[in-house]
Amino acid sequence: MTDTTVQDRPTAACVALLIAAPASGQGKTTVTVALARLHARQGRRVQVFKCGPDFLDPQWLRLASGQPVHALDRWMNGEVDVRARLFQAAQSNDVLLIEGVMGLFDGANSAAELAKSLGISAVVVVDASAMAATFGAIAHGLQHYDPGLQLAGVLANRVATAHHGEMLRSGLRDPALWLGAMHQVSLDAAKPRANLLPERHLGLVAAHELHDAAERLDAAADVLAQTPLGQLSWQEWQQRWTVAFTAPAVAAPVPAWLAGRRIAVARDAAFSFIYTANLECLQAMGAELAFFSPIAGDRLPACDALWLPGGYPELHLPALKANAGLQLDLQAHLEQRKPVWAECGGMVALAEGLTDLDSRWHSLWGLLPAQAVMHQRLAGLGMQQLLTPWGMLRGHTFHYSKLQSEALEVARSSRPGQAAESGKGEAVYQQGSIHASYFHAWFPSCPQAVAALLGVDMPVVDPQAWHREALNA
Repeated sequence: MTDTTVQDRPTAACVALLIAAPASGQGKTTVTVALARLHARQGRRVQVFKCGPDFLDPQWLRLASGQPVHALDRWMNGEVDVRARLFQAAQSNDVLLIEGVMGLFDGANSAAELAKSLGISAVVVVDASAMAATFGAIAHGLQHYDPGLQLAGVLANRVATAHHGEMLRSGLRDPALWLGAMHQVSLDAAKPRANLLPERHLGLVAAHELHDAAERLDAAADVLAQTPLGQLSWQEWQQRWTVAFTAPAVAAPVPAWLAGRRIAVARDAAFSFIYTANLECLQAMGAELAFFSPIAGDRLPACDALWLPGGYPELHLPALKANAGLQLDLQAHLEQRKPVWAECGGMVALAEGLTDLDSRWHSLWGLLPAQAVMHQRLAGLGMQQLLTPWGMLRGHTFHYSKLQSEALEVARSSRPGQAAESGKGEAVYQQGSIHASYFHAWFPSCPQAVAALLGVDMPVVDPQAWHREALNA
């Protein structure tokens, strides 16, 4: 069938903004959740997206907006997928917010490049807690560094006083860039400089772990409501930042390769690193999903295959070990040669045990002949791609533990553009019907590979792909 031209495709207009920063740690997430909460409280339908791979920020963004949060990465998703998600969202929402990643211009697929490709303006959040006139120099540089980027303005974050805010505003060469001063937000008067969204290794503390998470979001929205950005009328938002999103070319639907199959998915505080898009991909292939909580004592649901996502098993070691019934169920699952795909924390839970930061040993499920060791520093970070016999599966890695194992190594992932040779990426281990890795897969990038890993007899594209040293496209 001949594809229609871009001009012939329908468009959907919607207010859209990128929330970015000069660097990590400036307060992008706080401002994004505050904006989402503010618009939602005013009766608007808001959907938030996150640039790049991230499991923790989206939990806060979802709580603030009340809707699922999808990753947007032009490499991991692909350009067509990015545009399709935004077009779909623009048809049913009033506001689309995209939280950036790292610094505005950082990375080969930077937040700035994404915004330029889509015609979206950027609000830049700057931690101004230890500066005055230099704030103006940063704003000036951001405004002129790339003329192709539309800068909506700058928002000063963590501002101490009204006088401090005035010093920052007066330093701007272009007064029109001023979107206001966001003062420090805290729920504890005794700790006024405490982070509203607390952090630990791997990122923010998950929203569901804090009993007052909703109160924290409202506090951020209340502070933002006092700024010029927060006080703009809805009409001004529409006039300044409405974007027309064009429908992508119609893609063929994913075949129902998993029809009639029940996939068990561990989902709780220990196994929470789950992309909504991955669940949707499994369902699009016809799978029935059965969720269960290992730390709540759940047994393994009746299933044809199991997915153990990443998360924080190291924070729930006693509960995981205490679930002896689940351990027996998993052993029976493997004895029946039913497939398991275990990512990062899911792989660690299958190991014999884990050595924590205090050098203490904790026994785990013992179904993978391996031992995990926690480290103070990052052991793996970045985009990864896995060459499989069924195609290229894209994703990323982010972990503080290391696995020591004699298990069969059947493949390695690699960074974009690198050769899939030993030592260049995350190992993928195979033990019986288990495939396990620190690699976090983005399922929509290669549904065929996902279906095969979950036990479907799929046509092989490259029989030697697991083993061959090949240049990854």
